[in-house]
Amino acid sequence: MAQPRPSDPGPRAEVVVDLAAVRHNVGLLSRTAADSGAATMVVVKSDGYGHGAPDIARTALRSGASWLGVCTLDEALALRDNGIDAPLLSWLHLPDEDFAPAVAADVDLSVSSHAHLDAVLDGARRAGRPARVHLKIDTGLGRNGCTGDDWPDLVDAAAKAAAAGRCEVVSVWSHLAFADVTDHPVTDAQAARLDAAWRHARDRGLAPMRHLANSAATMARPDLHYDLVRPGIAVYGLDPFDRPVGESPLRPAMTLRARVVNVKKVRAGEGVSYGHEFTTTRDTTLALVPLGYADGVPRRMNFGGRMRVWLGGRSRPVVGRVCMDQVVVDCGPDGGSQVREGDVAVLFGPGDGGAPTAQEWADELGTIHYEVVTGVQSRRITRTVVGENV
Repeated sequence: MAQPRPSDPGPRAEVVVDLAAVRHNVGLLSRTAADSGAATMVVVKSDGYGHGAPDIARTALRSGASWLGVCTLDEALALRDNGIDAPLLSWLHLPDEDFAPAVAADVDLSVSSHAHLDAVLDGARRAGRPARVHLKIDTGLGRNGCTGDDWPDLVDAAAKAAAAGRCEVVSVWSHLAFADVTDHPVTDAQAARLDAAWRHARDRGLAPMRHLANSAATMARPDLHYDLVRPGIAVYGLDPFDRPVGESPLRPAMTLRARVVNVKKVRAGEGVSYGHEFTTTRDTTLALVPLGYADGVPRRMNFGGRMRVWLGGRSRPVVGRVCMDQVVVDCGPDGGSQVREGDVAVLFGPGDGGAPTAQEWADELGTIHYEVVTGVQSRRITRTVVGENV
């Protein structure tokens, strides 16, 4: 039987972000860090992993975090423009960017090379105040960060600039390659390299803190908490160890859903969607849901016909190809009595009500849940925030 329509039917398509879940997750992570004497930096890059950086930042800071982390200068300055004045680190920059506005806005800046340091110091000169820098050492991930061979020269240059009052060296830091494998030997090797780089900086007269732990290490490697942990994906309730809902202590914060725009009965033998990769085998009811690959539903999601949505109180299969703007749901012969135009279809969510989860999407796609949630950033989707006052 179809559910009665609410008085406010809601947007055509929306991402619902549950800040109560974020508050739970940050509280859990920050308490874990505090047990080791570490502070917590919540990573809100990529617009808070698609959840909305300002809302996530404010919730995190009220829930136990004291730092925020982003990738770009624009992301950092956007948080400042939103009135967020907590300690904030930005870490992925070109050496020819203008760092003066970030220095003036009290944004901490990561430095991985002599060229980057020079550019940050130039920005500090123009801003009229010292820069706060975090020296990044590549301990084995092979992405950003200074090599071990170049580290002494970078530290020397930073120490001279600090002695001249041009910068403050806040930390020595790095990023893990295998944190989701808790006993991987590379993790221990990276920690040893970070410790050596940090000791070298101290020997040069600096007094930086250390930070290394991401979500997985925050949850499972207290020996790597050091002075500061940097959880990202776990803040949003997605488990870094891929534990299913019910086994993970985290609560997923994002739900992707849309209202049905069309319901119709079709006869057996009718082709559905481009290429007629699906043909009805019986008389059935089809529901059209207005979300597609332009909205973050990957086209390959339904290769093999295994994609499902939660609609009309049960899990139902998506049939045919995912299109740019829409998917088709097979509601079965009696679907016309259970599903109506305007009803809400859940594509993924927390999973506690039977709907698919971002982790299940990731498993289907052969990817990670990070890609699933950060991919849902279409301007056609309304972001609805709930749980602010829970």
